[in-house]
Amino acid sequence: MHHHPHPRERDTAAFAPAAPLASLVAAAECVPFISVPPRHSNQQLLFFFFFFFFFSFASPTEQLCSSFLLLLLVIVRTSAGDNRTTPNGAAAAVMAAATVGVLLRLLLLPVVVVVSLLVGASRAANVTYDHRAVVIDGVRRVLVSGSIHYPRSTPDMWPGLIQKSKDGGLDVIETYVFWDIHEPVRGQAQQYDFEGRKDLVRFVKAVADAGLYVHLRIGPYVCAEWNYGGFPVWLHFVPGIKFRTDNEAFKAEMQRFTEKVVDTMKGAGLYASQGGPIILSQIENEYGNIDSAYGAAGKAYMRWAAGMAVSLDIGVPWVMCQQSDAPDPLINTCNGFYCDQFTPNSKSKPKMWTENWSGWFLSFGGAVPYRPAEDLAFAVARFYQRGGTFQNYYMYHGGTNFGRSTGGPFIATSYDYDAPIDEYGMVRQPKWGHLRDVHKAIKLCEPALIAAEPSYSSLGQNTEATVYQTADNSICAAFLANVDAQSDKTVKFNGNTYKLPAWSVSILPDCKNVVLNTAQINSQVTTSEMRSLGSSIQDTDDSLITPELATAGWSYAIEPVGITKENALTKPGLMEQINTTADASDFLWYSTSIVVKGDEPYLNGSQSNLLVNSLGHVLQVYINGKLAGSAKGSASSSLISLQTPVTLVPGKNKIDLLSTTVGLSNYGAFFDLVGAGVTGPVKLSGPNGALNLSSTDWTYQIGLRGEDLHLYNPSEASPEWVSDNAYPTNQPLIWYKTKFTAPAGDDPVAIDFTGMGKGEAWVNGQSIGRYWPTNLAPQSGCVNSCNYRGAYSSNKCLKKCGQPSQTLYHVPRSFLQPGSNDLVLFEQFGGDPSMISFTTRQTSSICAHVSEMHPAQIDSWISPQQTSQTPGPALRLECPREGQVISNIKFASFGTPSGTCGNYNHGECSSSQALAVVQEACVGMTNCSVPVSSNNFGDPCTGVTKSLVVEAACS
Repeated sequence: MHHHPHPRERDTAAFAPAAPLASLVAAAECVPFISVPPRHSNQQLLFFFFFFFFFSFASPTEQLCSSFLLLLLVIVRTSAGDNRTTPNGAAAAVMAAATVGVLLRLLLLPVVVVVSLLVGASRAANVTYDHRAVVIDGVRRVLVSGSIHYPRSTPDMWPGLIQKSKDGGLDVIETYVFWDIHEPVRGQAQQYDFEGRKDLVRFVKAVADAGLYVHLRIGPYVCAEWNYGGFPVWLHFVPGIKFRTDNEAFKAEMQRFTEKVVDTMKGAGLYASQGGPIILSQIENEYGNIDSAYGAAGKAYMRWAAGMAVSLDIGVPWVMCQQSDAPDPLINTCNGFYCDQFTPNSKSKPKMWTENWSGWFLSFGGAVPYRPAEDLAFAVARFYQRGGTFQNYYMYHGGTNFGRSTGGPFIATSYDYDAPIDEYGMVRQPKWGHLRDVHKAIKLCEPALIAAEPSYSSLGQNTEATVYQTADNSICAAFLANVDAQSDKTVKFNGNTYKLPAWSVSILPDCKNVVLNTAQINSQVTTSEMRSLGSSIQDTDDSLITPELATAGWSYAIEPVGITKENALTKPGLMEQINTTADASDFLWYSTSIVVKGDEPYLNGSQSNLLVNSLGHVLQVYINGKLAGSAKGSASSSLISLQTPVTLVPGKNKIDLLSTTVGLSNYGAFFDLVGAGVTGPVKLSGPNGALNLSSTDWTYQIGLRGEDLHLYNPSEASPEWVSDNAYPTNQPLIWYKTKFTAPAGDDPVAIDFTGMGKGEAWVNGQSIGRYWPTNLAPQSGCVNSCNYRGAYSSNKCLKKCGQPSQTLYHVPRSFLQPGSNDLVLFEQFGGDPSMISFTTRQTSSICAHVSEMHPAQIDSWISPQQTSQTPGPALRLECPREGQVISNIKFASFGTPSGTCGNYNHGECSSSQALAVVQEACVGMTNCSVPVSSNNFGDPCTGVTKSLVVEAACS
């Protein structure tokens, strides 16, 4: 069988976009060679090469025309040659040649264009599919993909993220396209924005430069925990529009933007059919989850979307995820924590998994979710075992929700997702390394997976073997699965005995030898610590070292309570917030006033209560300019019912309600109609009665005065700022500003907002997102150690209960500048900015735990056809950064050690030689490999399965 090179093995030029214009320029330079006497024979050869290249692809008419041109050229060349013997003849020859040369250039221009296009097209890939796999240039491919969303990181980060993805064994990078950031204003061509973090073409080219493919999920509804599901909010105001149904206004807008994206990709030559990296594209997104709510009109819309997409002629397959009735030729795909039981809706379509959730997203007010590496690896191996050939991690790098891009509501600014590459761009171990090993094992099986059909057999209760073997038995790979959530199993397969841990898959690339078991991690673990002003707090997930950074003192500006703008709107009754603000700001002021007479019967001299009902998301009540009460919704319910005591005075009393959104809804049927803000009732009540204020006149102001003054932009001077060492603290509605020097080096940077309430932060005018460290996770629901066995769900493995959902906020290095930098905060609730600290992310320890029962390191796997010796397990350590070496072995034990990285203990059985052996092998090395064997350490306890545990430091 012809071996089609893996994309990572190809020369990266093969993925560079075709460049017809470059070919045109090169070819045009050859045209003068036929208009003047040639000086070099290679010029003639170059011309005839282009001529015959064109001739071989041309139609009969084109061949006839080109033959005439060649004949004309020969006549001109001959006559010019005859006249060169005299000065006058030479002059005539030059004149004739020059004249004919101009004509020939004009006549040959179409030829050159055709040739250049043919040269570009010659590098194109033919992407199709059959019932087993995506097929590229006639060869089935087993593909591993990972999601990286371009606006959730920075262009400076993209190459590193993509390279780490490639090093982790990925073939494909998957991204959504985010309509709202590209078209902030409706239908104005000059308003499309593809700059900076929005530069989709640059991102796709960066993937191509690394030699990887792209799956472009256009949507343009994307969900993605993104504000309004990726739709621009102006779409809501298009007359007669109804989202995601058989509605002409919506379909016209959706088609227009989809065509814009496709044309942009085609214009840059980025589809595989043009020689680019895009091999797949998606229309719509998880519509099948909710289409029943739209009835027959929803089905009609879905079929229209599929047909519209196909009509765009991109030359690569389209998919629809979570759409069981996706019409041909679209491939319906699966999203979820597990997709091994999924089957496509046609026997002609491959089994594809577009979203394998590598963790879960974080919400303000929620605990931090994580997914064990063993379970994620199990899900991946089960999918390929059960006939899958394309799976994508959602996310492989989650990144950061900068600015006001979060959806939800209440989605946190961090979109880390417990992904293999963390929010800051560093690999998360052992997840990244273990999955890399899984990918290598799958790739060892690829020849069998693409050549044979799966054959399934039971090995006993909850155990299963799947074999891929060619008819001539020349290629064979097998997967042995134990789907029991409690019990390890011992099974017989092909005459051999295998131990299968609970909830695991063993992969046998030769149907005999286990190269990997998903429950046995050979990859190292990394830990970290967070030092803040001399204290040291262990944190196994965040490695953030706080440098001593002097600020230049704080300035402040008071945000006034209530209405300050001249364009405020006054209307009777209460208005829904999103329809009023069009999401131009998180904030909407509702303001009214009442006059209290001395003998007001419902007051009767006592304190009153104010009741305010709101759709959410956050509410503050001010009476006569003073904060009287506040309330917030939650991710599970944004509704607010605030009842707070208020003190009114005789005469006029001003009531100001500040309603705040924390990201707009992004998922569900009719999510676009989910409202926010104060909808009432608003009631004042006392011992002897109540006053309903819901229908009175209310004045509305969109946004804050500081937003209008651009206080977040330090380049715009404002007299509002007050420089005073005695700046106010723990005061609501206040802006703060300071200068700082960026931490030295290139370690990722974050700000710790401990001590602040809720707000938004800007570094050098760029928003790093909403911060909310006072929003705490529930006290219960977390586990110290999550058992990977058994089905995972988003609330199974939680940590940091009773703590702030997020205190650390990523500041990309590209946001910073040498020397002085500006930090601006808007604080809504009240806090103390002197408690803010800057941190850098670093690894403090590397650890590994490998038993005698583990397979050998996958890199050492050798087929038994090549050798009779099978390597044993080994513990491998590697420093995470270039230039680092292993400087210290903090702990080493061979025997029955216990504990976790940073907290290991010797067991009842421990080799006295362990520390010395590991030190000898590892100290001073960038990486080391230590055989896990009694031959290496001695046998401290005969008849017991032993493990080697090591914790080391790099410097």
